[in-house]
Amino acid sequence: MDVPAWLAQLKLPPLPEALPSAVADSHTHLDSTREYSGLPVEVSLEAARLVGVGWLVEVGCDVDSSRIAVDLAAAYPQVVAAVAMHPNDAARSATLDDDIAAIDALARAGDHVRAIGETGLDHYRTTDEALFAVQERSFVEHIAIARRYEKTLVIHHRDAHADLVRVLGEQQLPARTVMHCFSGDADFARACLAHDTGERGMWLSFPGVITYKNAPYLSEALKVTPVERILVETDAPYLTPVPARGKANAPYLVPHTLRFMADVLDADLTDLCEQVLTNTFEAFCGPWGEGTHHA
Repeated sequence: MDVPAWLAQLKLPPLPEALPSAVADSHTHLDSTREYSGLPVEVSLEAARLVGVGWLVEVGCDVDSSRIAVDLAAAYPQVVAAVAMHPNDAARSATLDDDIAAIDALARAGDHVRAIGETGLDHYRTTDEALFAVQERSFVEHIAIARRYEKTLVIHHRDAHADLVRVLGEQQLPARTVMHCFSGDADFARACLAHDTGERGMWLSFPGVITYKNAPYLSEALKVTPVERILVETDAPYLTPVPARGKANAPYLVPHTLRFMADVLDADLTDLCEQVLTNTFEAFCGPWGEGTHHA
């Protein structure tokens, strides 16, 4: 498979320098990446492997994409699935009760389904305050599913920090919780990490946005996050890190974000890679895949 030729043909960023030790992309959308940029799933996975991204969490946003996530996780040993109704999809759904029942069923599909997400609150795309209650009801139902089946809870949050902190304080969370695409400042990071989130706790997952010049607050949030609570993600095909910003994102671009994070923390890159991989396995209910920790 000629990965560089595929990337050039699709006008995608070239392969970055490989990481010294392999890591996991804790939140990606392989099927959406295929639709958005034309990058086939097989090529995306091989490109990721070549640069040291050996494991991935494929995340659903509605019933259909959650089913695709489960199928991809069943087909590829380096992939596990997260299933959920995204808060904006929940707000738009005319069949939310049936949708949540379908997510409940998908959560029981097997060990390759490791998480319930992305769920949460979004008051940026959903602006009708009457629908905020619908998002919250869906969020609470997803929390219950995660607890019922001992899955990781993957939280989406945008422009709803105060309400999110309130809901987190009101609910009994599952043993493991991940704040996907962390977008808050240092104070919000501290607030999230301070919550009693079960025996395992909460992880903060940092996207390519941390590399943007207009997001210094994310670097400050990273600095106050214990290193054993740090994850990295792409949220591909969106939020492409510098220097590839402006083009479609994909898991193989994680090295740009992780190198930036190592610089912010003044950390040894190999040590950070190894810690992030350990964190990801811990956050998502243990190791998966073929067991090799190097690309």
